[in-house]
Amino acid sequence: QLQEFVAPEEIFTEYAYFSSYSDSWLRHAEKYVEMATARFGLNEKSQVIELASNDGYLLQYFVRAGIPALGIEPAANVAEVAEKVGVPTEVRFFGVEFAEELVARGKRPDLLLGNNVLAQVPDLRGFVEGMKIVLAPEGVITLEFPHLLRLMQENQFDTIYHEHFSYFSLLTIDSFFASVGLKVFDVEELASHGGSLRVFARHEDCSAHPMTDAVAKVLADEKQAGLDGLEAYAAFGEQVKETKRRLLEYLIRARDAGKTIAGYGAPGKGNTLLNYCGIGPDLLDFTVDRNPYKHGRFTPGTRIPIHPVEKLREAKPDIVLILPWNLADEITKQHAYISEWGGQFIVPIPRVQVVS
Repeated sequence: QLQEFVAPEEIFTEYAYFSSYSDSWLRHAEKYVEMATARFGLNEKSQVIELASNDGYLLQYFVRAGIPALGIEPAANVAEVAEKVGVPTEVRFFGVEFAEELVARGKRPDLLLGNNVLAQVPDLRGFVEGMKIVLAPEGVITLEFPHLLRLMQENQFDTIYHEHFSYFSLLTIDSFFASVGLKVFDVEELASHGGSLRVFARHEDCSAHPMTDAVAKVLADEKQAGLDGLEAYAAFGEQVKETKRRLLEYLIRARDAGKTIAGYGAPGKGNTLLNYCGIGPDLLDFTVDRNPYKHGRFTPGTRIPIHPVEKLREAKPDIVLILPWNLADEITKQHAYISEWGGQFIVPIPRVQVVS
């Protein structure tokens, strides 16, 4: 943990990440909307609010179904895109003050959701207390976040970067929510982002949503892995060093053999990986990304140029290092043509391996 951190206003007021550039994430969002609508009986009289709603990637499916939806998104450039696809969006940071303002306006969500936002909040208590304030009496909160257990088991150290202030286990969330009068009543283990949890919570005095066995199961798994002690975290540090050594060995051997190497993607996690391992243009000629916002720019610190995806066909690299490794299946299917010149995809996490 660092004493110094970048203020959220510096990171999120103008944001370079647009959720809709990932086809698999759109499918994930659409399936969630179908599940939530059916499970909680949402209809045209319901109210859905998403915190950190990005470019409307998820709420668009509620809007299409005729279910009233409101996005809350601090990045004006991203919120503008959401408005264009018909998702009402307010450009604000969420907390107690804004929650009280929403209540005064009659906005009490039956479903309050946030995907991959909790880790990015420095004032956690204010954020969660705000959720408690705004939630309808029998409403449901769902939050998705990368699971600390999976992060440690699978060496996902590259997901530790400046946007993320916290990394969560269910042990932490369960205890923290209880301290503000919220009760976790269900949890799902998801494959997204290298392994995430989707937690379901309600007011502690609400009887509408009974507890499931899944909560006790995940809590037991975390205790068995030692997440309530310090030794497991020290062992994780050693795993990280080993991962760095193996990746550098692979890339240096490939370069010595005359291979050309490019990257795919320019995600936040990629910058942690590249900077920690000391991988610059001497090992990676360039990287490509679907997001036009990043074209013509460079990866921070390592100064690797970022090009449109079409650069792969032009340059025909022998090896393509997938930096958003959580999307490896999607990326390899979309760009299987690299096999035409004998190119190979590799992923760095949890260990260096070729992806067919």
